[in-house]
Amino acid sequence: MIGRRDLLAAAALAATLPARPAAAQEVVEKRVFEAGAFPTRGGATIPNARIGYQTMGRLNDAGDNAVLICHFFSGNSHAFGRLSAGGPAGYWDAIIGPGKAIDTDRYFVVSADTLVNVNVPDANTVTTGPASINPDTGRPWGMGFPVVAMRDFVEIQKRLLDSLGVKRLALVAGPSNGGLQTIEWAAAYPEFVARAMPVIAAEIDAWMQGWLDIWEAPIRLDPNWREGDYYGQGREPPLRGLAEAWKIVTLHARDRQWARQYDRKLPEGQDPARRIGDRFAIEKWLDDAAAARARTSDANSFLYMVRANQLFLNDYPGLEAAMQGAARRWLIIPSPTDRVFLLDGAREFIEVLRKAGKQVDVAEVTGPLGHLNGVAAMAPLADRIRAFLAA
Repeated sequence: MIGRRDLLAAAALAATLPARPAAAQEVVEKRVFEAGAFPTRGGATIPNARIGYQTMGRLNDAGDNAVLICHFFSGNSHAFGRLSAGGPAGYWDAIIGPGKAIDTDRYFVVSADTLVNVNVPDANTVTTGPASINPDTGRPWGMGFPVVAMRDFVEIQKRLLDSLGVKRLALVAGPSNGGLQTIEWAAAYPEFVARAMPVIAAEIDAWMQGWLDIWEAPIRLDPNWREGDYYGQGREPPLRGLAEAWKIVTLHARDRQWARQYDRKLPEGQDPARRIGDRFAIEKWLDDAAAARARTSDANSFLYMVRANQLFLNDYPGLEAAMQGAARRWLIIPSPTDRVFLLDGAREFIEVLRKAGKQVDVAEVTGPLGHLNGVAAMAPLADRIRAFLAA
């Protein structure tokens, strides 16, 4: 639920922290996992499913020192390290690496692209989704691609981990959509998951399902969407609708404190008090950020990612039932100024876990960025994460 411009903000915040010399082992290789025919929870089969992934550290002989990092709505596997020398660091690089909170001298850390990943135009993202070629037709799937649920993300990751020799996860963690995957993992494979650390994530209730519908609505209203059939030669993708969708997500993922920098400011040459078509500074910033994000993502994949989030814990009658048999040890990390997963929802989730007899620690991630704090401001929680792993 966090866009590329948000990552730039995270990088700017990281630049204020003490620098750590780049080490050779921080350059990671992006690999491709060929999962073969993949049955979805909805009863369909995706032929030739494939996802990208990266690793750092070494798996021990017992296969039980692995850590899985799951990415946010608009992210990919690049949670740590650099994909090339001098390239940008991963979004959680502040807490993952040699000697860091999730110490890759001790742990084997894996992060993977999800199915239906929105970053289809990005060469560093490998995913299977509606923009992929349907082998039966030789054309992109479009809206004929099978519906996937959050549990499907988990199941294809489980295939990946099995192929790598992982026998047990010391930790599964991630922010936002990655936090939802973390919760889903803990419910699906409680004996496989020693610890779960969902960050800025809680229940997807009807209120949040409604918000997700609002996120995607502009795409469906764009005439260029053509019911998802826009991949043909000479057809324009629904960039305007996709940009408006990203605009909603971008503002939703930020807090009022962040927006104060634009209070009463106007772009040069703009006067909204005199001309109805002129823009305020916040509007101009959102327009520019969303348009840039739209050019690096795929509209149909956005819709499928929304549906996967709406189908969170869909195998269970409710959150309470899902958590009864879930993994035992949890570190819950909400943000007090999160406007996506509100603090009261996080507290309700914590109460469900405690009633289910789970061992639950809580640490808040703070800062001016609201929901985005869970990506940009994790460094101060390093000691809490380290202690959680050691306990």
